[in-house]
Amino acid sequence: MPPGDAPDPVRATLVAILQQLNRTESMHEGHAREQSLELADLERMLAKFWAIDQDLVKVPLALGLLVRNGMVEVQTPGNYASGTHAARTGGKAHYRITAGGKQFLVENLQKSDRIS
Repeated sequence: MPPGDAPDPVRATLVAILQQLNRTESMHEGHAREQSLELADLERMLAKFWAIDQDLVKVPLALGLLVRNGMVEVQTPGNYASGTHAARTGGKAHYRITAGGKQFLVENLQKSDRIS
């Protein structure tokens, strides 16, 4: 990003969501049920994130975009399979980062660390 350009609020929110999901997965390694977050948890964790705080992006919309692009999988209690079927099976949905989401996160963090 050239100096002086404002950061993209949607992209920044996508990265922030993936960071939270990645952190949760790492903290609870070996405990699959605890390696995911509910929407309410993500909204609470990101409430003070600048793009959310300024009402530029809604967490559910950004999360939906990540799910549609295969960077996050949807899981429901009792049915920890990914995909849209799991979202319709009832119970509170949980969200977990995928390998594609991790790759996107790493690439974005590498880009932001580079000096232009």
